[in-house]
Amino acid sequence: MTDYFQQLWADLVRLCRADPRVLATWLDKDKEKIQSCLIWLILGSSLYGTSIGLWRAPLQSFYVAIKFPLLIILTTLGNAIINGMLAQLLGAKISFRQSFLAVIMSFTLIAIILGAFTPLALFLLYNLPPMGTALANKAHALVLILHVILIAFAGIIGNIHLFTLLEYICANRLKAKQILLTWLGVNMFLGCQLSWNLRPFFGTPHLEVRFLRDDPFNGSFYETVFFRLKCLLF
Repeated sequence: MTDYFQQLWADLVRLCRADPRVLATWLDKDKEKIQSCLIWLILGSSLYGTSIGLWRAPLQSFYVAIKFPLLIILTTLGNAIINGMLAQLLGAKISFRQSFLAVIMSFTLIAIILGAFTPLALFLLYNLPPMGTALANKAHALVLILHVILIAFAGIIGNIHLFTLLEYICANRLKAKQILLTWLGVNMFLGCQLSWNLRPFFGTPHLEVRFLRDDPFNGSFYETVFFRLKCLLF
């Protein structure tokens, strides 16, 4: 058991260093490393998820600690086949399972970075006006902005390291860039819709706390964006 945890910790250290020469060897041990990545992904994203919903209510914090890793895992699983197909079509000599591991490694690194940001997020939330005050709506907006910035930063770092891994595997910068952009496109497309179905995450001040909305499959993320833009422009 001790050896297992030591190996798990060693995998975390190697993942944070993100040396493409080391991570490329993981693709030949995909079963073992997928398990390790999933453990750290769930731990990091659950820890960060608690800080997302905590301003609204402790119960919301608990719900988001479950839903945030679920969102990432469902997005990766949902696109596993198409990501593998795109990688092979664009010239990466990796299997479907290896492409799944490459994406999971990227998401795991993002989750680890976000988990490390949890103390900062909690400190900022502690200093925001609480629920039930006149400034609750402004505080809610600040919570949204804070987490968008943190998630965007972690996402950029994770995808930079994914690009270096793809570049090492493909030995071609252009192919690596094409694969990364197509993966980003399909992952964002599904991830945005799943985040809509799994809402709420932050918790709207005037709505009661719940795990899912009453109508999680009514409408879509893209439909909402379209109508919001329509209201702004016309």
